[in-house]
Amino acid sequence: MERILVSACLLGSRVRYDGGAKTSDDDLLARWRAEGRLVRFCPEVEGGLPVPRPPAEIEGGAGGAAVLAGAARILTPEGDDVTAAFLSGARRALAVARSLGVRVAILKEGSPSCGSLRIYDGGHRGRTTPGQGVTTALLELNGVRVFGEDRIPDAAAYLAGLVTETGSTETASTETEDRT
Repeated sequence: MERILVSACLLGSRVRYDGGAKTSDDDLLARWRAEGRLVRFCPEVEGGLPVPRPPAEIEGGAGGAAVLAGAARILTPEGDDVTAAFLSGARRALAVARSLGVRVAILKEGSPSCGSLRIYDGGHRGRTTPGQGVTTALLELNGVRVFGEDRIPDAAAYLAGLVTETGSTETASTETEDRT
C-alpha cells in the first residue's frame, strides 16, 4: 500500500502559524486515512518552530529552490530569519519520506514550506506568486511528487499510475499518522 505524506494541518492538527488547522474534508483523503496510508507531518513544527508563531514568507517570492541553494531567506514580518528551521523541517520530511518509501505528498498550498504551485510573495501583504515552498522543492528534487490540497484527485491519478507501472505497491504497514 503506497503511503502518502500529508500536511498535518490538513488532517486537523492545530500546527499552523496562527495555531489553527486547515482541515480537509476531501473524501479521498478520508478514505486513505481510514486505510492507514497517511503520514501526518508538519515541516515547520518538525523544524523547531513553535505554535503559534509569526507568519513567514520567502523573501522576494524566490521559491524553495532558491532557499535550498542559499540564494533566498525566509523572514517574518519583523525581519527575523527563520530559514534554518524551514530547512531543518524540509530535511526531516525527506528523511521520513525515504524511510517509508513515500512517493506522493499532499501539502498545504501557499505555505513557504509546503506550497506546490504558489507561495506568498515575500512582502507580507497577502499576495501570492507562482512557486514552491522549501519542503516541496526538496521532496520534488528527490522524486516525491507533491500536490496541494486542491489537487487531491490529481494525486489519486498519479498514485494509480504508480500502481499500474510497478504492479503491487504494498509496503509494510506501520501506523505513522500521529507523527506530529
